[in-house]
Parts: sequence; C-alpha cells; structure tokens
Amino acid sequence: MSFDYDLFVIGGGSGGVRAARVATSDTGAKVGLAEESRYGGTCVIRGCVPKKLMVFASTYAPAMEQAAAYGWDVQMGGFNWSGFRRNLEGELDRLEGIYRRLLQNSGVETFDMRATVDGPHSVRLADGRVVTAKVILLATGGWPSVPDVPGAEYAITSNEIFHLEALPQRILIVGGGYIACEFAGILNGLGVQTHLWYRGEAVLRGFDKESGDVIVQGMQERGVQMHMQTNVARIEKQGAGYCVTDTKGARHDFDVVMYATGRTPKSAGLGLEALGIGLDSVGAVQVDGFSQTSVPSIYAVGDVTNRVNLTPVAIREGMAFVETVLKGNPTPVDHALIPTAVFTQPEFGTIGLSEEQARAQEPIEVYATAFRPMNISFIDAPNKVLMKLVVSQKTRKILGCHIVADGAGEMIQLAGIAVKMGATKEDFDRVCAVHPTVSEELVTMKTPVRSA
Repeated sequence: MSFDYDLFVIGGGSGGVRAARVATSDTGAKVGLAEESRYGGTCVIRGCVPKKLMVFASTYAPAMEQAAAYGWDVQMGGFNWSGFRRNLEGELDRLEGIYRRLLQNSGVETFDMRATVDGPHSVRLADGRVVTAKVILLATGGWPSVPDVPGAEYAITSNEIFHLEALPQRILIVGGGYIACEFAGILNGLGVQTHLWYRGEAVLRGFDKESGDVIVQGMQERGVQMHMQTNVARIEKQGAGYCVTDTKGARHDFDVVMYATGRTPKSAGLGLEALGIGLDSVGAVQVDGFSQTSVPSIYAVGDVTNRVNLTPVAIREGMAFVETVLKGNPTPVDHALIPTAVFTQPEFGTIGLSEEQARAQEPIEVYATAFRPMNISFIDAPNKVLMKLVVSQKTRKILGCHIVADGAGEMIQLAGIAVKMGATKEDFDRVCAVHPTVSEELVTMKTPVRSA
C-alpha cells in the first residue's frame, strides 16, 4: 500500500519537531507535520522559555539592593513591563522562526492548521484535505486545566500571563504545584502584591518535604503571601478587578486571578476514541514502553501521554520513536532518574527519590546541611541554602539529591550525571571540594543527620 507520507506528526512542539526532523535527516523519510498554533509548543511559546526570562527579570531588583551592600552606588527605578513584554515577544518570535526553518531545511512539509486522526493511516486537515501516512505520531502536548467554579472564565492561566497589557498591583495565584510557586516568585519579584492559595496543607506535594519547607520559608520571607487550605468559591467582576470569595466565606479584591491547578493532555477532539485508542481518566493517550498506542500505526510522545511532562523528556521520546519505528532499532525511553529544576525563589534542583519515598522503600541515611551562602555575608537576605543526599544503607547508592539554592538547576544537571551512573556516597566523598562554593557541601557532608 502506498502512502502520502512515511510519517505524519500532529503537533509542532519540541517532541514532534525533533521526531520529524530526525526522521527526515537520518532516514530520508517523507514527513508531514501539522500545527494549529505556534511552532515550539508549550516550552518555547507559553512555558519554560518565557517563564525563565521572567525569572531573570524578577531577580534584578534584589540583586541591585544587594549590590549596594558591596559598595556599588545603585539607583533603583521602576520595572517597565511594556518594554520587557516587547523584548519577550520578540524573542519568542525569533525562536519560533528557528523551529520553522529547522523543519523547512530538513525537508519536512508543514501545515499551519489543526489536524485530527481520520483512521489508522489517515489524517484530516482543517481545510478538509485527508492525507495518508504509514505511521502517525501524536505530539499535541498539554493544556492548563481550570476548575469549574462560578466566575472561572475571568481567570487567566500560565498561557496568558506573558501577554498581560499591564502588570497588576495585586494578583491571586491558585494552586500548589511548581507552576504556581514559580509564578508566585516571579510576580512578587516584579513588585506585584502576590497571594497564593492552595487547597491542601502544603505546596510542592510529591517533592522532598524538607526541601519544600525551605522553599516555602524563602518565598514567605521574600513577601509572597501564602494561604494553605484555602480555595476559590466564586470570582466576580468588580470594576477593573475582581472580588474573590474563598471557601471560608471571606471576600478579597485582586486585579488578576491566575489558575495554576495542573495541566491535562491535549487529546480531546483528535478522533482517538473512534479508533479505540485508550485514554486514561485525564485524557492521556495510553502507550507502551515504545510509545505505541493500541493502534499499531499510531504512536504518541510528550505531554499528551502524561508520563513525565518535561521538554527534554518529550525530545528523548521523539528520538526513541525514530530509532524504534523508522530505524528498526527498538529503543525504550528511560524515565528513571531524571534531573529536574523548579525555578522557584529560592531555586530547587532535584533528582531521584525524596526522603519520604526512599524511607518507604528501604533503610536509608540522610545527609543534609542548611546554611547562609557566602554571597549574602553583608546582607540580611532570605537566601537559605539546603544541600541534601538520600543514601541507601545497603548499596550506599545516592537515591536522591536535592538542592535549594541559587543556581540549583545548573548544579543538579551535573550532580544528575553521577546519580544516574549509580554513584555511591563514598564516590561523592572521594571528590575534592571546590572552595569556596555552595556546591562543595555535596562532597563534604560526612555524618548522616538521621537514619531510617
């Protein structure tokens, strides 16, 4: 049977684009790709890239304050949101252009429109055309979810935060995950009175608790007003802002309400149910270890599968897909021991098991130290650092490494190499410290603070 394409990709994010490019360059496959929005997906357009640029912007005010303690004559001014937004949008346009050129130069045929699955080997484009493909790859990503409460239509999500016409004076961020905590730090750093409400008892659930406690303390000391066991009952439009009634009956005024209450796989309306492709309770496309769905010719990678929702993981899944399907080299994706950075303020880097997870698994030793870093020696600043290693008593392997500090994301990338290789506590101990640095504590902690 002949097909229009060897591979057709639905979704122009990091995973889909990488799979399409590698398929053409490495195998000579004829590849088509459809994207209904902007190329680059969540990460480039409405996620990690613009967020990290906002993180940078939010840290300059405290940096200037700290510079004065070191002898610099610094004059503080106000933050120009319009200027920042203009630069931000220009950078996103530049990055999207790179994605488009990479596809074009690779020989991928692109369609700037929505596409759905019309059959095991057919794709229906929004303009009515139907094209055929030997293999179809779903890479449609995820989308912010908003609870069904009265007035929820007035709220924004992380998709819209980058495009506000003006910076609010008061913002309510609803949620307790890493997205909520990251944006709380960002907005607070930009001078916005920032309130975070979370329905549970503690934010950053699922991460190492001790690390989360240090992060929360740092956020509060920086000015973020955090309210646990608090949720939204109703949002009402009130003049230029909003009146929000909480679940305890109290009313509060905000200029902007932002929901950061999780993301759901973007699988609705793709035509998957009609083909019998399995979706779980949140809409994630169910796949095997090789990213194959229950329909042999259809695969899925990235956030639409809800496995590990990180851009580098989606890229790896896309590469493994090409190896498996187009190169005949079955390659499962290794989802174990993935280093992760959470760009809260203070920043968090983590890999492996939390202390709680490790304790439930086996006997462990915990090595940890918390201290004021050297760069604030002259400054009364909330910059507490935490370095923590969770170690197996039996094998001596590092089961988890957790860092709360400026630059934690950079540090965990390097520490992650050692942990992924199976390094033991004694391997760490044999490494000579780089002094004076924050990271030297990873190789100088000799005595466990507790065992379990």
